Amino acid sequence: LGGLLTFAVASAQQPQPGQPAAGQAEDAVVAKVNGQEIRRSEVDRVIQGLPPQVQMMPPQMILPAVIDQVINGRLISQQGYKAGLQNEAEVKDRLKRAEERFVQEAYLNREVEKRLTEQRLQEAYKTYLDEHPAEEEVKARHILVESEADAKQVIEDLKKGGDFAKISTEKSKDPGAAQQGGDLGWFTKGQMVEPFANAAFAMKPGELSQAPVQTQFGWHVIKLDDRRKTTPPTLDQVRDELKNELSEKIVSEMVDQLRTQATIERFPIAEAQPPAPAG
Repeated sequence: LGGLLTFAVASAQQPQPGQPAAGQAEDAVVAKVNGQEIRRSEVDRVIQGLPPQVQMMPPQMILPAVIDQVINGRLISQQGYKAGLQNEAEVKDRLKRAEERFVQEAYLNREVEKRLTEQRLQEAYKTYLDEHPAEEEVKARHILVESEADAKQVIEDLKKGGDFAKISTEKSKDPGAAQQGGDLGWFTKGQMVEPFANAAFAMKPGELSQAPVQTQFGWHVIKLDDRRKTTPPTLDQVRDELKNELSEKIVSEMVDQLRTQATIERFPIAEAQPPAPAG
């Protein structure tokens, strides 16, 4: 935890959008270092930069360690300021580039939020439904054996009244399905290997395969239990996915528009010269 906190502390030193500003009632002071306040928002930024499994730990377990790390970072930065490092050219350049990144992020967040309307989400959802039409799926069971002869014998036993689940448990090479009486659950055609899928989707509910079906896994005896059409997800179920896709599209549109409106000059990049031969 200590190493992760040390890594996260640096990013917490800069204010970020959405964080409570210093002085707000809920942004309590949690420590002071040589008179400088450390507020809860700064600690929370560090926690937000930690892996999810660490963030899920009880606050009383991680807060003391996080606060200690922020204190350590503040002590080091105070010494850096005392040494005047904030005035060095390299530090100023890095601060400028960091500022530009924050401005970029803030501008993009604002514009995406403004342009990502409910109407655009509705349109994206309609496109999603067009691209993901309802599919047919079946519910089937199978018994997998080594040879065609074994599969034919299983079919004969079933035709004589044998119990499918019992035979599957005793003879099937598919241990996962065998424990469920051979049940494979619901699946679409593309989820199974082609010979198996073709055979299953050609059957009617309650029907038993009349001949064994061979795949690279062995020989299958199939029983089709049921078939249905898949139900498309609701907008709320895919809302986050669509918002992410639309956000990327909006950013791309913005950049394209800005490039067409800007005067952009590009210059040749000099190729590195090979080192002169020794001697």
